[in-house]
Amino acid sequence: MGDKFPFRARNPDNTKQVILDAARVEFAKAGLAGARVDKIAETSGANKRMLYHYFGGKEQLFAAVIEDAYGNIRGQEMQLGLDDLPPEQAMKKLVEFTWEYYLANPEFITLVNSENLHQAKHIAGNRELRKLQKAYVETVDTILKRGEETGVFRPGIDALQLCITIAAIGFYYLTNRHTGGVLFGFNFTSREALATRLKFNIETIMRMVLAEPGKV
Repeated sequence: MGDKFPFRARNPDNTKQVILDAARVEFAKAGLAGARVDKIAETSGANKRMLYHYFGGKEQLFAAVIEDAYGNIRGQEMQLGLDDLPPEQAMKKLVEFTWEYYLANPEFITLVNSENLHQAKHIAGNRELRKLQKAYVETVDTILKRGEETGVFRPGIDALQLCITIAAIGFYYLTNRHTGGVLFGFNFTSREALATRLKFNIETIMRMVLAEPGKV
């Protein structure tokens, strides 16, 4: 048996999460079609019977991995304390967090791309994820309204569209880093390039929301 998660695997209370962790790596590397349940079981230290007991099968396990991935990013966003920060600082912190989360969790990008190839069928009807996403949009809307009330942000910004843009300016850059590196002629993931991109992302969003964009 594999020993990638040896200590957690010995704790029955953590077995389900250990399987999810191993499955996340395998699905991100091989996709749904190429991922092997045997490999996931071996890496997690759990037997296949236990895996099927918790998740039912490969498709259901993939769906659970996608749900866990989205739940993780939304959960970490909730811990940023954005409501306690001035609106301008809160917006910058959210943009920075999103970018750094993508960098620290490259599997997230791969898994989302994979689920899009399957036309989101594994999360369709997942009410919990819809609730999490709704709460995220509401958080951003609250930041915008606080900024509007204090005159820092311009009025009438669509929070949902802004959420999509915050994700897109980082997601597109990283998911196209290889082709982009060839076509634009520089290393997208060098330390200097990543720092430059984060600065650009923050400036882009702030220019969209500030009442006086020249003060970015």
